[in-house]
Amino acid sequence: MNVIFDQIINRDAIGSYEKVNFNEVHYLASQEESNDAKQDEQRVLFLGIDLQNDFIEGGALGVPGSHEDVYSIMRFIYRNLSKITNIAVSLDTHSMDQIFHPSWWIDQKGNHPEPLTIITIEDVELGKWKPLYNFEQSIKYVKGLEQQGQKQLCIWPFHCIEGTPGAALESQFSKMIHYHSIVRNTEVKKIVKGLDPLSEKYGIIEPEYSQEDQTDYDLLNYIGEFDKVVVAGEAESHCVYESVKQLAEHFVSIESFTNNIYVLKDGMSCIPGFEDETESGWKQLSDKYGVKLVESSELIL
Repeated sequence: MNVIFDQIINRDAIGSYEKVNFNEVHYLASQEESNDAKQDEQRVLFLGIDLQNDFIEGGALGVPGSHEDVYSIMRFIYRNLSKITNIAVSLDTHSMDQIFHPSWWIDQKGNHPEPLTIITIEDVELGKWKPLYNFEQSIKYVKGLEQQGQKQLCIWPFHCIEGTPGAALESQFSKMIHYHSIVRNTEVKKIVKGLDPLSEKYGIIEPEYSQEDQTDYDLLNYIGEFDKVVVAGEAESHCVYESVKQLAEHFVSIESFTNNIYVLKDGMSCIPGFEDETESGWKQLSDKYGVKLVESSELIL
C-alpha cells in the first residue's frame, strides 16, 4: 500500500458529518497501483448494512458502540483492499409518515406514541393505538406481522429521512469504500430500502411482512455471484441480523454459499435491550446454515 490508512480517514471525525472531498479521495487512490477486481479468482463481496449518520452515535437512532464498529470495518477494508472484489451498502431511506414512525399512530387522547413503543394486535383491537393513515391496511399489517412470528411493530424515532444528512453514509466510511472502488475499478453498489410506508424492511431482501411478494430477486442474483460475503453494519439486532437471515434462507439449498457468509463481530452493535434474542438468533443461523461470526482481525480472505 502506497497510501497509509490515516491519510484516507480521520478516526476522530467518525460520526461528525464531515464533508467528503472526493477529489482528494480520487487523488489518494490514484497513488495506489491499479488492481482491477475483474481479475479476482475468488470473488468477495463486502456488504455494509445501514452505515448511515442516523445510526452512528449522536444520530437520531445512534447505536452505542457504532464509532468503534465503523473504525474496525474501515481497517478491515483497508487490510483487504486487494481481496475484496466489490462493496455493496444498504441505505435505509424513509419519509416522515411511515407505519413505524410516531406520526402514524395516535392514542385515545390524540397523543402520538413515544419512540420504542411496541404496538401489538391487542393494542389495535382495543383501540389503544389508532392509525391515522391507511386504517385497514395498517391493522392487517400489525396482525400479519405478529401472527407470522416476526418482530412486533416497534415505533422508532424519526430517522434516515430521504434527502437529509442523517440518511447519508457516515463520512469516513464513505471515503474508504469509494477509495476501494477507485483502486479496484468497481462501482459501489447502493441498495435503497425502506421506502414503502406500510412496511418495515430491516433486511435487504424483503420486508418483515407484506401481503405481496416484495423479494428483491435482482439483488439475490447479484449477491449469489460471489464466493464469499462479509457482512457488518448497524444495528446488529435488526438490520444486520435480518439481512443475514434472509440471505441464508434464500440460499439454503446452496451450502457452499451459506457456509461462506462471514459476519464481523467487531463491526456491529445491538440496539440496547435486544442482546439476548440476537445472540440466540446468531446461534440458530450458525447451527442451521453455517453462517460464521468472526473478529475482523481473524478473517483471512
